[in-house]
Order: sequence, then C-alpha cells, then structure tokens
Amino acid sequence: MSAPEATTTATGLDEMGPVDYLVIEMPADRMTGRGLDLLLDLVDRGIIRVIDLEIVSTGTDGSITRLALDDIEGEPSVELSVFAGARSGLLDDEDVEAAGGVLEPGTVGVVLLYENLWAAPLARELRRNGAQLVAGGRVPVQALLAALDAAEA
Repeated sequence: MSAPEATTTATGLDEMGPVDYLVIEMPADRMTGRGLDLLLDLVDRGIIRVIDLEIVSTGTDGSITRLALDDIEGEPSVELSVFAGARSGLLDDEDVEAAGGVLEPGTVGVVLLYENLWAAPLARELRRNGAQLVAGGRVPVQALLAALDAAEA
C-alpha cells in the first residue's frame, strides 16, 4: 500500500474536493491500528487523501498529549509508519486540544483530516459555475437505526 500524501498547496485549493475530519476514540490498551488498513485502502483507491493524522492520548486528569506513531505499544495490525508524513500543518495545537476534549479520559484518539477525492470533480465544476457548499454534516448510524425502527413500527 502506498503512503498517503499530506501536502496541500494554495494553488490547488480550487481543484480540491470537500475536506472532512474524524476523531476516533479507542481504549488506550487496545490501540493496535486495526482498521487503519482500510484507511490505506481508501487512499490507494483514490477515494480520499489523508491531509493530517494525529494521535492523542487523554489522561485520567483530562490532560491531552500528542503521541508519535512509534509511541504506540503492542503489535499493530498494520504498519503505522506509513502515516508518519501525514502532517500538513493545518491541524494546529488548538485543533488537537479541541479534538482531545471530546475524548473520554484515559483513551487514545486518532484525529484525521482528509480530502474526499471522489467528490473533487463535482466540487470543481460547481465552483466554476459559481456554486458553493453552504452546509454539510453526518447522520449518526444510531439515528438511522432509530429512524428505521420508527418507520417499521
């Protein structure tokens, strides 16, 4: 699998797809990288481009610490070093603190900033015609399940 490219230039912004972020929380004792092989697959297939990837640890006292990939203990399910260069500088200390603030104490979080390459041609064409994305969001799986249950009732 190829390494994700993390560089973004101002000249390419009008060619970019939408950029999203995720904050993934996991128990500190089970930080294995499991699932990150699927992230690499999305990169390899040209669906997303990883812009930034940060790993943070939250102490039981609420402190937030950035971790290096080689700080991860145990046997990872995927070679995490491929993400070592995934830092554009767009996520600053304040962003990392805010992301860490949504994590439960004593957990580890992965903060991921990524471009939706699949949507880039649509976004580019819309911008050329004067359109702009003015809102976006995610529907949590739990909300979808609740809506389906309500529709069946």
